[in-house]
Amino acid sequence: MIRITELRLPLNHAADELRPAVVARLGLADAELRDFSVFKRSFDARKKSAIVLIYTLDCTLAPGVDEAALLRRFQGDPHVRPSPDTRYRFVTHAPADFRASGRLRPVVIGFGPCGLFAALVLAQMGLAPIVLERGRPVRERTKDTWGLWRQGVLNPDSNVQFGEGGAGTFSDGKLWSQISDPRHLTRKVLTEFVKAGAPEEILFVAKPHIGTFRLVGMIEKMRAEIEALGGEVRFGQRVADLDIDTDTQGRKRVQGVVLASGEQIAASHVVMALGHSARDTFVMLAERGVFLEAKPFSIGFRVEHPQGVIDRARFGTSAGHPILGAADYKLVHHAANGRSVYSFCMCPGGTVVAATSEPGRVVTNGMSQYSRNERNANAGIVVGISPQDYRQDGQQQGPVNPLDGMAFQRFWESRAFELGGGGYQAPGQRLGDFVQGRASTAFDTVQPSYKPGVTPTNLAERGHGSLPDYALAAIREALPAFERQIKGFAMPDAVLTGVETRTSSPLRITRGRDYQSLNVAGLYPAGEGAGYAGGIMSAGVDGIEVAEALATDLVGSPAGRKTETSAP
Repeated sequence: MIRITELRLPLNHAADELRPAVVARLGLADAELRDFSVFKRSFDARKKSAIVLIYTLDCTLAPGVDEAALLRRFQGDPHVRPSPDTRYRFVTHAPADFRASGRLRPVVIGFGPCGLFAALVLAQMGLAPIVLERGRPVRERTKDTWGLWRQGVLNPDSNVQFGEGGAGTFSDGKLWSQISDPRHLTRKVLTEFVKAGAPEEILFVAKPHIGTFRLVGMIEKMRAEIEALGGEVRFGQRVADLDIDTDTQGRKRVQGVVLASGEQIAASHVVMALGHSARDTFVMLAERGVFLEAKPFSIGFRVEHPQGVIDRARFGTSAGHPILGAADYKLVHHAANGRSVYSFCMCPGGTVVAATSEPGRVVTNGMSQYSRNERNANAGIVVGISPQDYRQDGQQQGPVNPLDGMAFQRFWESRAFELGGGGYQAPGQRLGDFVQGRASTAFDTVQPSYKPGVTPTNLAERGHGSLPDYALAAIREALPAFERQIKGFAMPDAVLTGVETRTSSPLRITRGRDYQSLNVAGLYPAGEGAGYAGGIMSAGVDGIEVAEALATDLVGSPAGRKTETSAP
């Protein structure tokens, strides 16, 4: 096959115009093109009056047409190339007697996107993993999460952060990433989602997404496949400790896990697919001497605008076009105090959600359904911070305690709970009042979507603000700057809701090139909580890569044996 990239057509082109454009681009007669398929479709909206669609297509020539000769003709053209092979190939497979041989089954801790794909690929390679998830199955977990949103009742082990599907279940379900992907592992992730019931359009639209309602059924089907292949998924199983052995030369190796119930599970290979909110597990790892290091993350607010304002600013008169859908944005501003302010996890046509996992604290996040048809757009407006910003020992030099970031997050989450007035109400402020430095007493044309509710207040009250002074100053400076990029962004009635503190893990469970912990053999840190992913796609890819490394270490890589190929 031949791949064409950067084929541009007007937004409103007719469906039957695509084939003639392909034929013309390749310089063929119509009969010389057998068929083609769309691999990717994106759009360029920089000129709102002339939005164009951009296609990547895979083309099959008719019998008798010399493909090699055509490629030689386009040898200097970077947009006409052979189509790459995007099929997934398993790196190894367990021998038929793996279970009967008495070898220990791998354990996967956490069943978010990373743990889900680690377990799925391990199961597909015949390794029958045991999955331990502290939360509940996704449908029960959804009820618990709504209990916080509607009734202000928090279940610390079953909420937006914990439970089957991980934090990605209650998000915009974004299925794109900017990671380097030379092996096309994102294609494996998307293909598995389609097999589980996702719409096929996620395979070709530029920024695919799946809302919570669709994700629930998909996750259940993927769990069923893991179990059908011999895996085991256990809910309500919080890992309280690791069994780590140290040999006479001081080398450490994992021997198993200990559950909060006291049950011990022997294991020589353990995937730590934690979420970024597994704070008690981070403490346990530190106490066991697992190598951790502090890392940067970001803090800020959620901002809400009418979705129509964003649509018109981005798409002009084409706002509302079904191909374009609800508009998103990506913004960044470098403030005078040296801080970077940027938009994070933008959710078109969505809602701001309560995302705490600890009593007495308020955390916000954003969520959209597949339709993206809610009234407001929302995004995190966050400020980057470094370990030096949050270190607790008051020193200026030396390594930062990797647990200090959690203490920093907890402080501001507790402050948000206080400013909201309790009951998991969030503090909020009209954008115009925030910029002018005055407290809000009510909301106007933009009503906040966060449940259980938002208390109007002053997010930047002197001496008692909702974020550090440097973050407040940087955000206040950035908002008018963002107005210059998106007309209407600084509208006075837009709403800021605090606080967004869990943009990424506050620490890294550092691993080596073999994907194992730097100082504990057999322990495989993975995904967001380990500091190696950010979002559904990158977490899923990391889960696949960790599963491959673990499987190769456990059963070896069959030299010279052709490995099985999954669906393209």
